[in-house]
Amino acid sequence: MRYGALEAGGTKMVMGVLNENMEVVRSTACPTRPPDETMEDILAFFEGEKLDAMGIATFGPVNLDMDSPEYGNITSTPKLAWRDYPLYKTIKEALNVPTLVDTDVNAAALAEATMGAAKGLKNILYVTVGTGVGGGLLLDGKLVHGMLHPEWGHIPLSRAEDDPLQRGICPYHALCLEGLASGPAIQSRWATPAKEIPVDHRAWDLESYYLAQLCVTALMTVSVERIILGGGVMHQETLFPKIRAQVKDMLGGYLQHPRVENLEELIVPPALYPDSGLIGAGLLAKAAL
Repeated sequence: MRYGALEAGGTKMVMGVLNENMEVVRSTACPTRPPDETMEDILAFFEGEKLDAMGIATFGPVNLDMDSPEYGNITSTPKLAWRDYPLYKTIKEALNVPTLVDTDVNAAALAEATMGAAKGLKNILYVTVGTGVGGGLLLDGKLVHGMLHPEWGHIPLSRAEDDPLQRGICPYHALCLEGLASGPAIQSRWATPAKEIPVDHRAWDLESYYLAQLCVTALMTVSVERIILGGGVMHQETLFPKIRAQVKDMLGGYLQHPRVENLEELIVPPALYPDSGLIGAGLLAKAAL
């Protein structure tokens, strides 16, 4: 079997061909430009490949209603050139193989649950914290879509009293996760990119406070068995012990379960980074068959 995989991001597109063991046989990337230019590079990569199926893991928002004639269309993205673009239809018609589309974070969640940091678990949340914040949720072994894709990056948070930001940077919400904890929010708060902030800076205490609220919300609402935190901001490894300590404090002993008593295994980094999304797209291709 040969599976085509596309991880469609707002900054770059990653294309790959995977074998039946979900090993990446070959891959490449190109910058995300207007659709006509970008699709030319994407389809050129797959030209001549004898694919059995294709999986697309894309930035959103994206229409995931398989009964809709607009299934797989990018919808209200701030990348205006891609708004209402028929991503699924364009690739499906060009490659003429079974094709399935989902969000990039759902695909990453699927990959980590199948062969990564949450292997064998059926209830997990994968969150990427970078330029934006998004989450993919797997419950009872199935990816959750709902009415629309759940927007974990826009859940409301309580603002820390000592936060220099009086309002988050999200244009829609004053105090949401993305507006307070994304990479651009960190840079706006401290006038320094996150990757340049020292490990002992209080920026990471604030960041852990906000990400701990996310974790507690997930534990209290959908009761996941593991929370995987990935993305560029999470490269600051000092965040994980800080987040776990904050989560323990916020839970206040209310949840009684062996997993909650072992937060080092409950809140973890991804095991497949940086290929979680691409492998997830390969798994979508497999499911398309």
